[in-house]
Amino acid sequence: MQFDWSYFISLFSLPSFWHACVTVVQLSALAWFIGMLLGFLLASAKLSTAAWIRTPAALYIWFFRSIPLLVLVVFVYNLPQLFPATGSVLSNPFYSGLLALVVTEAAYMAEIHRGGLISVAKGQKEAGRALGIGLIGLQRLIVIPQAFRISLPTLINEYITVVKLTSLISVISLTELLTVGQRLYAQNFLVMETLAAVAVYYVLIVTLFAWLLQRLERHLDLNLRTPQTLDAAGTERLRQQAQPQHSRPRPRPVAGSAPALQLQNIHKRYGDHQVLKGVDLNVASGQVISIIGPSGSGKTSLIRTINGLERIDQGEIVLFGNSFISAGDNLNSPQVREGVRHIGMVFQNFNLFPHRCILDNICLAPRYHGSSKALSEQQAYALLDKVGLLAHAHKYPHQLSGGQQQRVAIARALAMEPQIMLFDEPTSALDPELVGDVLNVIRDLAREGMTMLIVTHEMDFALSISDRVIFMEGGNIQLDASPQAIREAAAGERVRRFMGLEQPSATALAAAL
Repeated sequence: MQFDWSYFISLFSLPSFWHACVTVVQLSALAWFIGMLLGFLLASAKLSTAAWIRTPAALYIWFFRSIPLLVLVVFVYNLPQLFPATGSVLSNPFYSGLLALVVTEAAYMAEIHRGGLISVAKGQKEAGRALGIGLIGLQRLIVIPQAFRISLPTLINEYITVVKLTSLISVISLTELLTVGQRLYAQNFLVMETLAAVAVYYVLIVTLFAWLLQRLERHLDLNLRTPQTLDAAGTERLRQQAQPQHSRPRPRPVAGSAPALQLQNIHKRYGDHQVLKGVDLNVASGQVISIIGPSGSGKTSLIRTINGLERIDQGEIVLFGNSFISAGDNLNSPQVREGVRHIGMVFQNFNLFPHRCILDNICLAPRYHGSSKALSEQQAYALLDKVGLLAHAHKYPHQLSGGQQQRVAIARALAMEPQIMLFDEPTSALDPELVGDVLNVIRDLAREGMTMLIVTHEMDFALSISDRVIFMEGGNIQLDASPQAIREAAAGERVRRFMGLEQPSATALAAAL
């Protein structure tokens, strides 16, 4: 029996097929979109630390990924037999099919979203918290945009799957493409020609929407965006828009005034490993303190507790004479977030937000906290000019070198107008030739009187910039002294050896042997 080409071609002019195409598009688009939203909620619930939220979400995903869609479609369509009140809606095949698809797709898309959410680096959330951004703000501004970009290729593939799954709704007599085809070949027995036309209709739908969604994917792909370095005229234009930044004179501690920062008997452990063992430290306004010591001595843990990124197990942190963080405090509380706004944090690995341009990285936190767009942009331009990166304002982080990214991270922290700056090994992730530019920015801040705590391995820099150098070892502060005392006093011998400023004595060598 020959293939009837004339009949096959005539099927593309049948209104019933095109009406069925509209039904398929409506059904698949609604199921995909609603399932995507519900799937995100399920993924967030499954990642929750609360068992009463996490467990039901996990059970839902497990159960509805296990049930065949065909079984679920028939069950939902017959649900009015158990619950007559649902008959007005579920007796309609379109709504029954939509509900079955949504319930199933939500379970599958939850796992797609979960993959995207866990792919967002932990440092991104920590950077947001260091800027005083709350949990909802973190999700909305930082986590979800990145997770969606990661998940989008798989979500597009899932839409194609949904389009094809709509053919199963024919079992409850929804007038979609397969149903129309079945009615036709039941009348004329031209099965091959009719099913071939149905296949072509599906291919057309999938091709069109896959193309549209892939255009969206390319639009969101930051790697396809061309770096935009401004010329001299463009840089000067932005400089004129910038809000002037006035250098502040270095404050002098007033006798009897409260220190800018007080750490009182700080203990911190990770499981059975105790990293901080009763640290006490007072920092006066305007002081620059460098924290040095061997790896694992607790330096990074110490400054992370100051900024509320790690809980303390014992002790108290006092900020400008007011209690800031105590053992057991909720680090997401309004009180802690308000205190964090006075403390800028610069991370070892920059932790810039990759989905936002440099200007937006700097403006994000001030705008979240209520600053106007115009004012925050003026301030951002001034800060970029300050760190020598004004011409790169509209680039993305991946288009900058490591040293440039770290200078942007400093500008982002300064945009919150903090009274204390924390630096966690700001040059350790940089190539040697990039270190100087970052250190020069920190020197400028020191000249302006910024209170700073700097964890660093740049020993010459620490001695040249610091009012005090703290040497940590074994979770304790072993020495807190001025650079001059470290160079000259007998108590600084261990620190001088660590810094490589002197060779160990014969007695020390003998003891080591």
